[in-house]
Parts: sequence; structure tokens; C-alpha cells
Amino acid sequence: MYMTKYISKLFRVQALLLPLLLYACVNYDDVTDSLTVQIQLVAPEAFNTSEGLDGRDVNLTINGQTTTVKTDANGLATFKGIVPDVYNISASWKITGAEYTALTGIVIAENRRCTVSGSLAGQMLQEGQNRLTLPLHVNIDPDVIISKIASAGCKDENNRTYMAGKYLELYNNADEAIDVAGLYIGLLDSDNPQPYTLENLQEVYNGEYVLIKQIFRIPASKPFLVQPGGTVLLTNSAIDHRDVSPLESDLRDADFEAKDVSGSYQNNPAVPALENAFSRTSGSSIMNLVQGGPCGVVLFRTDEDVTTFPRTYAYGKTSGNQWLLLPVRLIIDGVDYLKKWNDGVRIGTKRLPTIIDASYANINATAGWTGEVVYRRTEGHAADGHALLMDTNNSLNDFTVSTTIKPREYDN
Repeated sequence: MYMTKYISKLFRVQALLLPLLLYACVNYDDVTDSLTVQIQLVAPEAFNTSEGLDGRDVNLTINGQTTTVKTDANGLATFKGIVPDVYNISASWKITGAEYTALTGIVIAENRRCTVSGSLAGQMLQEGQNRLTLPLHVNIDPDVIISKIASAGCKDENNRTYMAGKYLELYNNADEAIDVAGLYIGLLDSDNPQPYTLENLQEVYNGEYVLIKQIFRIPASKPFLVQPGGTVLLTNSAIDHRDVSPLESDLRDADFEAKDVSGSYQNNPAVPALENAFSRTSGSSIMNLVQGGPCGVVLFRTDEDVTTFPRTYAYGKTSGNQWLLLPVRLIIDGVDYLKKWNDGVRIGTKRLPTIIDASYANINATAGWTGEVVYRRTEGHAADGHALLMDTNNSLNDFTVSTTIKPREYDN
């Protein structure tokens, strides 16, 4: 009886072992065979060429682990030894404004930063599905922009005009800190009649320049970092102007001041000086921000010596005042601030081409002296909570007017 139980137990053990042995004999090598995977980059629709896709990093990512391969001359990245699974695929790189212009035919500032990128999430890579296309997109990166022009001036309690409290404000609309050291601020011509219309500039200079009456620069001697959502406040007189009128502001915390060498404006020795790089009027050291407009402003960067830029007399003249010709290719941002006449804004007096500003901004008063501030609307908020200001290159859309908004303030 003992032998019978032993034999029965032996058969049961063999019965259990047999499926395991059969399982061990199955060949699963074909499931785990590695793949050769090819990812073809597809140029952004905005590009008029497929050039510039060679030598770019393409990434395959799974479980936090990334494999990177560079593309060949045709924009094709070939990955070898890839285990079949679900991957995220991505590519991203920066190009300059000059490269963007060359690739799209759209003129933007040479020093602007642009991002070319594309991504595909949750892509199953397996035999028979090992070649994919990765469409790319291109975006002009946000930068420091002109966010506020306070040039209307006001009247004091005795109804006297007051101009000392004018200011400009710049805003970092990007998601990373930006060094504004060396940034140039150009003030557009404000004469009436205009020394050059846009049509004149197109006729004589093929539209490659805008007319500038003054240029100031943030000192380049040391970095000046502006955090995301941060501002740069520029004024002619960094003092508290509120005792003159409730429409005025306290500008003692200005970042830079255009020092008045004539002594007409009170300056703040604690506030660093804006550099005066060019002025059409000899001896003028302050920003000439016209009350009712025009009061257009541009921002630009360059390593060129701006004093060597070409200059011109008014259209058809060979003597008199001279203006500086600023290349459009250098302009990062521009606001075409025009005067409002009794019959409205005269669009024919635009100073900036539409590629810089498709329209214009203006205050409501015809002569100024109302404390009106032209400032950018808030479009939304970034992940860290800072305001994102509207920047569509169309000032009628991007800007609004207030008599209560204060320096470094924006709508929520």
C-alpha cells in the first residue's frame, strides 16, 4: 500500500513538471528581437524649404530613459537595437531670427530666439511599425516686450502742464530669465509732417529701415536679469510725482533713468543712468516722449555701432535735421503709438511696417495732459502664476488705455 501511494505521488509530480518543461522549450526570441526604427522629421509648414533638418537630435523615451540619435542629411534618424514597446518621440532645437527669416521668408529681428519642435506620445514600436514621421512646428520665443508707454503727461492743481513723470515699461513675457543688458530702446520720429512716410521709406530704402529720433541703451557693463513676469521701468525723473497730481506715479524704484544734463528735471542719484546713444536734437539727453503722440517705441539688439548707422534728412531735402535709419531686421518689438486728431487717428501716419506692428496704439485725448497710460492687456497666466501679456504684433488688439494703472501693474 505504501508503494502504491509513492507511485501515485510520483505521477502527480511528473504531471506538474511536464507543462513547465514544455513551457521552457517554447522559443520567444521573436518577441524580444530588437528593431531598427527610423524617424523622419517633417519641416514646419511655415518653412519654404526642407533644409536645416540634418544633425538634429531625435529622442525616444520610455520609463524615463531616453535614447538620442542625430538625423542624417535628409532629416532621418535611425535607431538600432530598440526593444518593441510604447515610446514617446520628440525633437526640439533653437534657431536665430536670421535663420527663421531665411527659412520662412518672414522678417523678424536677427537676435530673436525661435524654437523648432515636434512630439509624438505613446507610439507603439514593433515589427511592421518601425518607421514614423515627426511633424515639426516653429514658434518665435517670447521675449522682453514694450508693455507700457506713459507719455500723456498731466496738469497740476494750478492747471499747469507737467511732463516729468513720463515713463516706459518693458516686460519679460518669456518663461525664463532674460538678460536685458545692452538692450536698445529707439524712439520713432514724431514730427508733423513726417520727414518720411512708410511709402517714402519703401521708395527710397526698399522698406528696410525705420526713422529714429533717439536711441537709449540699458548699460551693458554688467548683467541685468529680468525674471519671468518681471519689468524694467525707464523714466526721465525717478522721483515721487504724486504730489503734483493723483494721476502721477511714484517712480523712485525705476530701474534706469535718462539723466537730464540741462537740469530741468530732478534726477535720482540712486538710479542707474540710461545710456544716450543717439539724439536727433543736439544736447537732448532725456527721452522725448510726446504727450498726445506720435510716440512710437522699438526695442532692438545689435553688436554693431549704432553711431555708424546711416542718417537722412527729410524726404527730398539735403540739409536740416537728420534722423537715424534703423534696420528693420534688428527690431525685436515695436509699438506704433499715433496721435488722435479731432477726426480720429490718421492711419497714413504710421511709422512702423506691418511686420513690426500691424496697427497702432493711441490715447483717447487729442492733446494729452490726461495721465493716460497705454499698456498691454493680460492674455492669461503662466504655470508659475505670472501674467502673460498679449503680443500679436497688433497694438489695437494688444493694448488698452487707463488713467489708474500704475507702474509694474497689469490687469489680472
